[in-house]
Amino acid sequence: MNKAELVESVQKALGKETTKRLAEDAVKAVLESIAKGVKKDKKVQLIGFGTFEVKKRAARMGRNPKTGESMKIKASKSVGFKPSSVLKKSL
Repeated sequence: MNKAELVESVQKALGKETTKRLAEDAVKAVLESIAKGVKKDKKVQLIGFGTFEVKKRAARMGRNPKTGESMKIKASKSVGFKPSSVLKKSL
């Protein structure tokens, strides 16, 4: 499912009176809120769905696949998602 399909699904779930624009605004607001929450608190937990959390990756040595030469990879941060047990069971 891509973003357009998600907007369409939200529109159907909210009923016939809901426009595509309102559904798109709702999806956008939720995604922006999750992003802000992860930035601010490093964790967003949605009971029954899962948890978005900042993950730290340590600096490490790697190899350039083209030349085979060793290179240092900087430390970085990423966002990870851990599904809740309810979501896991529903799959």
